[in-house]
Amino acid sequence: MKAVDKPASTENPSPSVGLFVTCLVDLFRPNVGFAALDLLEQAGARVDVPQAQVCCGQPAFNTGDEKGTKAIAQGVIAAFEHFDYVVAPSGSCAGMIREHYPVLFAQDPKWSGRAEAVADKTWELISFLNDVMGVDDISASLDGNYTYHDSCSGLRELGISHQPRNLLSAVRGLSCSEMKDSNVCCGFGGTFCVKYPDISERMVNDKIRNAVDSGADYLLGGDMGCLMNIAGKLSRDKVDLQVYHVAEVLADRTDVSPIAGRTPEQRTRSEDS
Repeated sequence: MKAVDKPASTENPSPSVGLFVTCLVDLFRPNVGFAALDLLEQAGARVDVPQAQVCCGQPAFNTGDEKGTKAIAQGVIAAFEHFDYVVAPSGSCAGMIREHYPVLFAQDPKWSGRAEAVADKTWELISFLNDVMGVDDISASLDGNYTYHDSCSGLRELGISHQPRNLLSAVRGLSCSEMKDSNVCCGFGGTFCVKYPDISERMVNDKIRNAVDSGADYLLGGDMGCLMNIAGKLSRDKVDLQVYHVAEVLADRTDVSPIAGRTPEQRTRSEDS
């Protein structure tokens, strides 16, 4: 993959990027983190993964723990403020930093400027590659059709919709089969699925039905929370639809098991046994 014709806003041809890995990627799907690293470096960025990084604070924020959220956010700001850009393979986490940090510290003269500075340079991974780095050449291949789930935070807070589809259109052998209501919530919603499990299950059932009806081989998305929610339900219902993070496909890292699923080789061995 290469980047060409970068926008004038990218003054440094090799910007420094702090990769915000996210909790779910770190704990459940490290392959997404490695895919993000590959994509950023191939696009020409100098990437570092600060060891001091912690959660973005969204779970605490959503449950009303403002004091705890501020303490977490201060750690994130301190760890990432010296980079040219902060990039996360998650619209949810990027949205928390970009949209909510400035509001969180609006009345704090010590931290408000620092929060706004970090927020202004925070991007979701695919949006960063498409909108900032001008990537238009993807050296990846995957045979089959995909359908795409637009996660709520990425879509509604950051305007992410055409960017992943644009980059995926360059993946050799892959075509798009849009599902009905691709922009409707999957029912995860962080703590929503815990507080309202019956409603959440109805929503994920609707999402799965639409995905299956699309005829796609793969369901892709940009947020691990959504993907784990959808993939977990698919696995429990024994529906053979493979779920990957979009970064895994773009980085040609689909040789691992799908999220909550099995590789084709694993399925073949199971059928033969």
